[in-house]
Amino acid sequence: MSGAEATALVVKVGGSCLEELPDAWWDDLAEHGRRRPLVLVHGWSKPLRRFHARHRDPAAVLRDRYGNQSRWTTPEVIEDVKAVSRGIGDGICDRLRERGIAADRILGSDGLLHAGPGERWWWREKQLVEMANLVGPVTGADPTLLKDLRPGMARLVTPLARNNVGQEVNTDADRAAAAAAAALGAAELVLVTDVAHLLIDGQPVVQIAARAAASFRDAGATGGMRKKLRAAGEALEGGVGRVVIGTGSVTDLLAGRTGTVINPD
Repeated sequence: MSGAEATALVVKVGGSCLEELPDAWWDDLAEHGRRRPLVLVHGWSKPLRRFHARHRDPAAVLRDRYGNQSRWTTPEVIEDVKAVSRGIGDGICDRLRERGIAADRILGSDGLLHAGPGERWWWREKQLVEMANLVGPVTGADPTLLKDLRPGMARLVTPLARNNVGQEVNTDADRAAAAAAAALGAAELVLVTDVAHLLIDGQPVVQIAARAAASFRDAGATGGMRKKLRAAGEALEGGVGRVVIGTGSVTDLLAGRTGTVINPD
């Protein structure tokens, strides 16, 4: 077994593309899972919007003073996230079990993911106002809940976290996956999304170094890609060997046949 195969493969699957992944995608993932333990982190954006009309209200998404977007998260939203995630988790675990992979799920807030203080100032009706919002940036992961994994096993993580005062908070799934990958010493982190490549000046990028990716993140990236590039940088700083962002099978992404590979400097 090679050094890469000896470590867990960490894959984050975006909520925007989760339901569109074909059976062949899951077949391919299971092949990796037979050789390496799998840690999966899921998003919930599209399923949550479908769950209740309040999550489709434009006012449910806030923008902070730095231009970052975040879902306005209350205790009720946390419960909705858990309800949606149970359905997502059952579907993913069933797909893997059907393919011979022993799969279960955990909440990141059960001791895996730690978050820092969240932003308190948000734009509302063209004014910055102070608002309670149960969100927080991931500051680290405790891999204890993942250490028992072996080839043929997978664990699915719902990216909720605990902040420094013990509150359960919403956090970014890409950065949660990065923290888990760094804590496990993973060789690769794969961020599966509905965007084929990182685009710079309209051109697809096949490979890019971490420093150049960070420069583009701060100067030109927007929305979800900006968060993914931040997560990639955090993973690489934490010792992860490389990060791949894109759409396609995990095999194709790791082989560089699709997606964008971000390497350490």
